[in-house]
Amino acid sequence: VQLQASGGGLVQAGGSLRLSCAASGDIWIYRAMGWYRQAPGKQRDMVATITGRGITNYSDSVKGRFTISRDNAKNTVPLRMNSLKPEDSAVYYCTAGFGTNPSYWGQGTLVTVSS
Repeated sequence: VQLQASGGGLVQAGGSLRLSCAASGDIWIYRAMGWYRQAPGKQRDMVATITGRGITNYSDSVKGRFTISRDNAKNTVPLRMNSLKPEDSAVYYCTAGFGTNPSYWGQGTLVTVSS
């Protein structure tokens, strides 16, 4: 599967962005779809995941501010990001997988939050 992430950009602190992940094939076959991010000089970390049954998991740093969803009919995985902080600045990657760790990664979309 190919994953195309979009929606990144420059936003002021406190603002919102909506990322979208478009898959080239059916996503219903994947147990988990997700978003990860990597800031310069830091490791890549999980942001949010969602299972086929709609069970979500968020990192503590984004809980209550970000919302992940999945549309199996459209093969998309949106990530709504509210109350953005400068520390949310990173390249965001869409992922798909069958287990705990992702099997497929998209190319990433850059999010920059200015203070």
